[in-house]
Amino acid sequence: MTSEKSSARSDKVKVGVLGTGSLGKEHVRIYAELAAAKQVEFIGVYDILTEPARKLADKYKVRAFPSVQELVAAADALSIVTPTTTHFELAKDVLVQHKHVLVEKPMTDNAVQAAELVELARVNSRVLQVGHVERFNPIFKYLESVATKPKFIETHRLSPYPARSTDIGVVLDLMIHDLDVVLAFVKSPVVSVDAVGIPVLSKTEDIANARLRFANGCIANMTVSRVSPERMRKIRVFSGGPTTSYISLDYRAQEGFIYRIARDGEEESSLLKKLLASKDSTIVSQFAGKRIVREPVPIAKDEPLKLELQHFIECVRAQSTPMVSGASAKDALDLAFEITRQIQVALKDEGAGLYDSAKTV
Repeated sequence: MTSEKSSARSDKVKVGVLGTGSLGKEHVRIYAELAAAKQVEFIGVYDILTEPARKLADKYKVRAFPSVQELVAAADALSIVTPTTTHFELAKDVLVQHKHVLVEKPMTDNAVQAAELVELARVNSRVLQVGHVERFNPIFKYLESVATKPKFIETHRLSPYPARSTDIGVVLDLMIHDLDVVLAFVKSPVVSVDAVGIPVLSKTEDIANARLRFANGCIANMTVSRVSPERMRKIRVFSGGPTTSYISLDYRAQEGFIYRIARDGEEESSLLKKLLASKDSTIVSQFAGKRIVREPVPIAKDEPLKLELQHFIECVRAQSTPMVSGASAKDALDLAFEITRQIQVALKDEGAGLYDSAKTV
């Protein structure tokens, strides 16, 4: 498979969904929309919980298949939206049968298994895309276009305790999104990792922070929590290059601001204008002898998951390599495993220290 697109096939891609839980339902909804727009042929779903799967299938007028094998046999491409521990066996089965697959993140919970899936996709010339949905968020495209030389990146991804994905720690659950984005954005090897994390409500880490240093000198500081009273998905970037800038973006709202040195001809805003300005206004002000512009970023909002699934179908039709390929997702996964390893080692050492202290009391 090459990254060059060939001519699209005239027939529609037959697509199915394995897993109809909270996220699987969204895949089903979007494929149904794409089918209504005649972009795909949505053939059906499968879930081990047969009754919810049947009700969802009835709602969207598709078939609830009685087994994984029957759905795989009938489809050209499948979304795997099941617990992480099941990803490897399901994706392997799909690829061995020469079908294309989009597997939700994290791809697997094992580095060796991730490498095997990448190789299976290569050998069978099948599309293997991984569900790192933030890469399809319109703010990522904007960020790549303006922050051409990132120097410092800060990310925050916070949420209340989830009803799903508690079989993995918060690094594989949430931070994996930011790891994928930052690796794709910085485009430089990671030379050092320093991570901390603690469990709060589960047996694995629920809060974590990682500081990454890249070969080009860029630093990324990443914080995640799934025990937060609020939801937050933000990225802030200090960038060098032709235009030094500071960019603050909100993934959820798909909006944000860029702060930069004013260009010639940009007039300073009056105090009254600043007071009356809405959050969408451009403001030019004086600071430390420089004229600084704060302006809203021009982002056309769209649904990232829909863009992701459309991209998957396009790659299947064209036999092209997806933007979030199995290989690129494995890079983020390997980094997530190293961060998790450091957290687990520190927690183990801390536990041993407490045990030793108790013995001396």
